[in-house]
Amino acid sequence: MNLDEKQRQILGKVDHTLLLQTATWDEIRELCDDAIRYGTASVCIPPCYVKQAKEYVKEQMRICTVIGFPNGNCTTSTKVFETEDAVANGADEIDMVINIGMLKSGNEAYVLDEIRQIQKACQGRILKVIIETCLLTNQEKIKMCELVTESGADYIKTSTGFSTAGATFDDIALFASHVGEGIKIKAAGGISSLADAEKFVELGADRLGTSRIVKIVKSME
Repeated sequence: MNLDEKQRQILGKVDHTLLLQTATWDEIRELCDDAIRYGTASVCIPPCYVKQAKEYVKEQMRICTVIGFPNGNCTTSTKVFETEDAVANGADEIDMVINIGMLKSGNEAYVLDEIRQIQKACQGRILKVIIETCLLTNQEKIKMCELVTESGADYIKTSTGFSTAGATFDDIALFASHVGEGIKIKAAGGISSLADAEKFVELGADRLGTSRIVKIVKSME
């Protein structure tokens, strides 16, 4: 592999992702192999594959999975159980979807309490909070920056990749202007080129949720 330093830095921020409903174990295993080979931050995979993937990669790669995915409107107790199950199966990182309807109803206390409960269930694992920016107003995005900062979570994340749009440069810039100290940013959904990935990082993203960056690098070999 003849990767330059900038490419390696970008790959080191990628959560190499496969969350399609049709994902098979063979595809997840290939995802893990590529993640290890190219030095990504993690693989982000469906909960049903966490245990098998963790046993497969051991300590060579971090395993990330999703909670309340993709709609976010199951009960808090369901999300907490999902999180506890994922942790028991070996997940190193958790990406949860907020209850968007509760946010839009003005029930910010519900949203904050849910994040806190899931953060507790993570038992020290990294927690990323997906707010699905394409469905929110700028005011709601700013409010979520405040709630995530207050919650004790580690990251605010743009998107599931399963709604009407993914990450935008404007949203990452908005996050960077409104999250509190210590809160990191994950851009996810629709990141389709190295140039875009670099731009997201320049704007403040610390993680990139994408399947395409590794594919692009592989095609360059």
